[in-house]
Amino acid sequence: MKLLKIVFWILWRVWFYVLIGVLIILLFPLLIISILKESWYPFFFKLAQIWAKGILFGMGFYTKVKREQPFKKGESYMLVANHTSMTDIMLMLIIAKNPFVFVGKKELSKIPLFGFFYKRTCILVDRDSPKSRLAVYERAQKRLHQGLSICIFPEGLVPEDESVVLAEFKDGAFRLAIEHQIPIVPMTFYDNKKRLSYTFFSGSPGIMRAKVHEFIPTAGFTVDDKKAIRDKVWEVIHTELIKDNQSTSKN
Repeated sequence: MKLLKIVFWILWRVWFYVLIGVLIILLFPLLIISILKESWYPFFFKLAQIWAKGILFGMGFYTKVKREQPFKKGESYMLVANHTSMTDIMLMLIIAKNPFVFVGKKELSKIPLFGFFYKRTCILVDRDSPKSRLAVYERAQKRLHQGLSICIFPEGLVPEDESVVLAEFKDGAFRLAIEHQIPIVPMTFYDNKKRLSYTFFSGSPGIMRAKVHEFIPTAGFTVDDKKAIRDKVWEVIHTELIKDNQSTSKN
C-alpha cells in the first residue's frame, strides 16, 4: 500500500507539471499576442484564468470560495494571502475578478515555458538585492497607474517548516497599498498546503477552500502606519487559519 502511494504521488506530481506545460502550449498563440502590448494585459489575464482553472480541474481540485465583500469593477486592490503551495498562484487567479499583476521571486522565471510568460508579465524580485526591491516599487506603481491590481504573498517565501501556520509578513505590500491609497484584500487559503505542498510525497485531490475577507482601507493612512496595518492583516489570516485547524481537528 505504501509503495502504491509513492507511485501515485510521483505520477501525480509529474502530471501537475505536464498540465502546466500542455495548457501553455495549447494557449500559446493567444498568449504570445496578449503580451505584445502592455495595454493588452487584461486579455492575458483572462487567458491566465483559463490556464489556472484547467490546472486545478485537471489535478482534481475543486474550489469553494466565501466572500465577505465583492470586488468592484475597475478598482485597484492589493491582494494578499498565506503562501504554502504553487497552487496559490492558480487559486488567486480564479478568486480575483479584476486583472492583477503578481510580484514574485525571480527563480520561477527559470521554469520552462511558464517562466517565459512569467518574467514578461509579472514583477520579479531578487530578495537579496536592494536595487531589485526598489525596482519592484517602480514597476508596481506603473501597473497601479494603469488601473491594475497587485498581488503579493507577504510572507515572502514558503516556510520550509510546514508546521508554521503563518510566517511573519514583509512590509512591501502594505507600503505600496498605503502610498497608492488602495484597499488591501486579505485572503485565507485553507487547503493548499494539504492538497499540494512543497513536500514531494504528499497531497491529494479534493476541495480547495478560500475566504476573501472584508477589505482593509488605507485611505487617510501614511507610511508610518504600515506596521499597524501589516499586523492587522496578519492577525486576520492567522486567526482564520487557527480557527479552521481547530475545527478540522475536532472533526
